[in-house]
Amino acid sequence: MAENGNSLSVGQTVDEAVRQYIDAIPSGHRALFDRLHRLILAAYPDVAVVLSYNMPTYQVGRGRLHLGAWKHGISVYGWKQGGDGGFTARHPGLRTSTGTIRLRPEDAAAIPDEEFRDLVRSALGPRP
Repeated sequence: MAENGNSLSVGQTVDEAVRQYIDAIPSGHRALFDRLHRLILAAYPDVAVVLSYNMPTYQVGRGRLHLGAWKHGISVYGWKQGGDGGFTARHPGLRTSTGTIRLRPEDAAAIPDEEFRDLVRSALGPRP
């Protein structure tokens, strides 16, 4: 992740609480978090990144997508039933529940970036 002070990428600044959360992600999960973060920023350069539900939350209009670091890896939260663009149907081996996908680094390694981009676009909706 390109960093400069509190900036996560060119034109993208986050508050100190988000920065502290990201900095505290265990090294074994940080690469997966950074990958998802970069994909979100690439799809939505003007996304607002805030701390909500005690985890980084990406806001685009009314759309919200949360990334949480846990013991297993990274969880992705925040879409309505059926709003994952078919991601969970294409990856039935992942642990999921309504609006939640649990990603272990080894599982995510086998999923192409385009699949994650589709998930992000489905969850956050059209760019404003």
